[in-house]
Amino acid sequence: MKNFEERLARLESLGEQIRKPDVPLDEALTAFEEGVKIARTLEKDLEKVESRIEALMNAPEDPVSAKPELSLFDMR
Repeated sequence: MKNFEERLARLESLGEQIRKPDVPLDEALTAFEEGVKIARTLEKDLEKVESRIEALMNAPEDPVSAKPELSLFDMR
């Protein structure tokens, strides 16, 4: 599974599979295990996206003025 949307769709599919009343217990357990793994990777992806959004929101508006000034040659 390559991208977030594909993994999310797979997780939803696994959830539907587990909810079927006639699914054998071993199949339900296997689907559940796969779902937990997928859910963990999706959570990590969301944390990365959240970090990027926070960085963008906290970034200065004018990147040119955000550069630190060098005080090696104080020209007062």
